[in-house]
Amino acid sequence: MPREKGRKLIAQNRKARHDYSIDDVFEAGMVLMGTEVKSLRAGRASLTDGYASIEDGEIWLRGVHIPEYDLGTWTNHEPRRPRKLLLRSEEIRRIAGKAKESGVTLIPLSMYFKDGYAKVEIALARGRKSYDKRQAIAERESKREADRATGRRSKGRED
Repeated sequence: MPREKGRKLIAQNRKARHDYSIDDVFEAGMVLMGTEVKSLRAGRASLTDGYASIEDGEIWLRGVHIPEYDLGTWTNHEPRRPRKLLLRSEEIRRIAGKAKESGVTLIPLSMYFKDGYAKVEIALARGRKSYDKRQAIAERESKREADRATGRRSKGRED
């Protein structure tokens, strides 16, 4: 059977981009059990309560929910178990150094298959206050309106 190519999205944490300002993004592999992979291939996962922590020079993904595989038996996995992330040691040191700053947290942004391997995109992020969220929404809306106006002008319509 030929190996998969490309990127297939499994789950995305859309709320994270609203609640946090993203500083740095890293791609990491995951240590998974067989039933977890089968459940992910079915497109079932939730990143909403997920975060990553650094312990003994290793990064662990916690709070991510991968439901039990329907056809699994006694070999099934625990849905919210901690999962070890696979990164290069220099990346782990860089992440650990930045994560020690106050207000910085590690959050998962998306989970996907890349060339057949399960990957997770984690980000170093700072929490936003409610007024920062409103300001970000206002900036996004004004940019969108400006893009619409330039699009109308380029088509020859001036409204």
